[in-house]
Amino acid sequence: FSPQHLDDDTVSGSNWITENNVQHSLSQTTKTTRKPYCGYVQQTLSKREQAEQESLLAAIQWPKPPDGKIAFAQSTDPTHSDFVIVKPSRFFKVGDQLEVLVRMKDFQGKPKQYGGDYLQARIHSPVLKAGAAGRIVDCHNGLYKVFFTLLWPGEVKVSVSLVHPSEAIQVLLRLREERPDRVYFKSSFKSGRYSETTECNVCLPGGLPVCNFTDLYTGEPWFCYKPRKLSCASRISHAKGGYLKGLLTQEESLFFQSDVNIKRPILSSGPDSVIVKPQAFTDSSSMDRAEDPTASPSGYYYEDQWRSRTHWIHNFNKSDDITECLQGKVIHLFGDSTIRQWFEYLTAFVPDLVEFNLGSPKNVGPFMSVDLKHNILLKFRCHGPPIRFSTVFSSELRYIANELNGIVGGRNTVIAITIWSHFSTFPVEVYIRRLRNIRRAIVQLLDRSPKTLVVIRTANVQELGPEVSLFNSDWYSFQLDSVMRKMFSGIAVHFVDAWEMSVAHYLPHNLHPNEIIVKNQIDAFLSYVCPLQT
Repeated sequence: FSPQHLDDDTVSGSNWITENNVQHSLSQTTKTTRKPYCGYVQQTLSKREQAEQESLLAAIQWPKPPDGKIAFAQSTDPTHSDFVIVKPSRFFKVGDQLEVLVRMKDFQGKPKQYGGDYLQARIHSPVLKAGAAGRIVDCHNGLYKVFFTLLWPGEVKVSVSLVHPSEAIQVLLRLREERPDRVYFKSSFKSGRYSETTECNVCLPGGLPVCNFTDLYTGEPWFCYKPRKLSCASRISHAKGGYLKGLLTQEESLFFQSDVNIKRPILSSGPDSVIVKPQAFTDSSSMDRAEDPTASPSGYYYEDQWRSRTHWIHNFNKSDDITECLQGKVIHLFGDSTIRQWFEYLTAFVPDLVEFNLGSPKNVGPFMSVDLKHNILLKFRCHGPPIRFSTVFSSELRYIANELNGIVGGRNTVIAITIWSHFSTFPVEVYIRRLRNIRRAIVQLLDRSPKTLVVIRTANVQELGPEVSLFNSDWYSFQLDSVMRKMFSGIAVHFVDAWEMSVAHYLPHNLHPNEIIVKNQIDAFLSYVCPLQT
């Protein structure tokens, strides 16, 4: 089944046909004119849901360059750009703020006059294996301020990188709205010895008959083109179809060059480090803070160990410590491959935790590990579509919200969820709807069983090249992660800040972070399960 038929005129954003085949004109959601997106345009939202969605979309609105095409030469050049530390030689002590000014220039060395570039920044002391993320403020005039909290003594170095120039972000925005088909999916239908495969997505261009696999409980939309001979009921599996090519014009592709303007360092024009003195007295009050998923930074590395600023993390360095913590518990891990890493780490590290072979496809699951001696059950299950896994059997294709509704809960039930990476190619409303369903199920679960522990693992940064950026850019992940943190703040869930843990670390960015980072995520997670008795 080839995506060749998806040429430009079939899928130019505005002529997606909604379920009842009515072509909608441009709809006003937020202040921007947005093209309708299939079923999402007819989502019937309550007044509260509508208000929340509008405020979430408004909160992630990104500054736009001035109108009109911007030539590559006038776009942001990390090599010409620089940063300066504000008052680098003043007296710094632990707990102080460090301010850095970043000045953007184009390829001709001219200062940029507008904002919208996407930056990442961290402070670090390589000798101490210490690091923390910075908070970036766009001044909308080509200048950016970065604020760091100095959290350890010693020589502290500043690193700033340009992830994408503002001109590239506009392309990513356009793709998100107009080409939600750029990752496509497929399903196999089978009856006896006869089988067919058709294309599937959250939304399909109209014109051909479709199978409607919209979930009856959550209302999550999912469609496949109807097989020629077989019935819709004969669907046996879901899989990733592929990635569309040729999404960019020649000019646009210049904004996505690995060694030019994707994740390139911006260098300092003066000193790039400061000396930080220890605090005169130890101040424990920095810990006594309520967990705020939007606080920055949420923690820092010191000697390769993550120290949260919102809760005490103790290190589970011995497998016995983990066994003792998890004794008598059932742990449900829901989400994508980045939480499957937790399943793999725990199963490999804890000798008594043995994987029970369910005969599931490799990397897809569901998976289960059991420790009969200590009565521990660890389970992993992937989230529902859209999911770019090789092959998931239809019967195993389940939505997190529905799974949560089937869990009794209680003080021996632990639930960890991550859901982000597979939503980066869709308009944000698709993600908001999914989180709204999951949140409702969590709230109901905590209402009937308040002692249940629910942990959310955030998104993380990853290695980016010209292709990956169009489907899975950190900028997409950052936008979704911001939405998730807002939607889940104020309910009784805990966060493992995988985002900052990946930004602050010295290892190269990776969609599946290295084992030392996973170990730190697990330590943070288990410190919620088994808090130190203080």
